[in-house]
Amino acid sequence: MSGLLVEDRNIVFPGDIVAQGMDYLPSGDIVRIGDSLISTKIGLISLNNRIVKLIPLTGPYLPKRHDTVIGCVVSIGMSGWRLDIRWPFEANLGLAEGSSEFIQRNSDLSRYYGVGDYVRVEITNVASSRIIDLSAKGPGLGKLGSGRVFFVKATRVPRIIGKQGSMVGLIKEHTGCRISVGQNGVVWLSGEDPVKEELAVRAIRMIEREGHISGLTDRVQEFLKKETKI
Repeated sequence: MSGLLVEDRNIVFPGDIVAQGMDYLPSGDIVRIGDSLISTKIGLISLNNRIVKLIPLTGPYLPKRHDTVIGCVVSIGMSGWRLDIRWPFEANLGLAEGSSEFIQRNSDLSRYYGVGDYVRVEITNVASSRIIDLSAKGPGLGKLGSGRVFFVKATRVPRIIGKQGSMVGLIKEHTGCRISVGQNGVVWLSGEDPVKEELAVRAIRMIEREGHISGLTDRVQEFLKKETKI
């Protein structure tokens, strides 16, 4: 037998065969062994034409190049900043990548980012578990202002964001909050109404808790409509 053996958003377990034959391509935590595509983790199947991808439901955040994450500044040195990105070792944000504007080496770096500030950055290099380089140059990157910061499981981030930002966009629409979700599971949000902020947090927690259950978008939309009486 050949072909696809699962449907989009099906839950699979390590060792499950999700497709047979050469018509489909593995991605992420799906591997090819012989003619079979096999899951290596517990997760949700994501289908995109011939590509079969797995969205893990468990596991810590693993830094990858080009990931957009939210980090907290923990120290300032002569050549840049060190950030906590929810990884055992701190990541480096150097002077050249700290801002789109030129930063002189003898500048007061705390004027840009102080200890305790949260910064949205892109991972530009992962040389080893101890050497991770960041950049704050680019659209949407840089210092995040005052707001609420909390943490979610990194494996739930794709569900919180949704396809092409649809899920987080739904929450923004109903709460009026500005929301930024890092791929490392750090969430920053800010709104003019504390009640709406709390509603946004509750909606995100709902997605984190129920991300493996089908029909999630409809349930979140119903929840938001009920709470905002739209």
